[in-house]
Amino acid sequence: MLNQYETVFIATPVLSEEQLMDVVNKFRKILTDHGSVIVHENNWGLRKLAYPIQKKNTGFYYLLEFKGTGAEIAKLETEYKRDERIMRFLTVKLDKHAVAYNEKKRKNAEAKKKEEANAETPTYAAKLAASAGKLRTQRCAERRKGVCTAELGGYFL
Repeated sequence: MLNQYETVFIATPVLSEEQLMDVVNKFRKILTDHGSVIVHENNWGLRKLAYPIQKKNTGFYYLLEFKGTGAEIAKLETEYKRDERIMRFLTVKLDKHAVAYNEKKRKNAEAKKKEEANAETPTYAAKLAASAGKLRTQRCAERRKGVCTAELGGYFL
């Protein structure tokens, strides 16, 4: 039976984006080679640590959520310990409530992203208001120069 796990690791902050992705791909490959299925992954980015670890105050946080038998956990954690780019790690088995919570959280995040994408699409009225603002700015500049030629619909702006 496949159980669901999530693992979070903190990578050293001196890594470039490419090096961080190499680290992630290494651990992703370890999981998939041992028969695990990656359900979700999330790059939390560079964050401040609660206390210094190895004289560093920040680190790259990365979360992997996967389904597996549990046999791959020992191999994964051994590789975490061997890799000098990993400062800390934590692997947790999720119960059914945690799995449901994570799925609900992901669905809400996707819905929120869709809303933001729709809200960012400017409407015709917003485009018209933006162009009117540009025209007003142009009019003010022309008046300062003593020349006002901007006319719209018979009215001076």
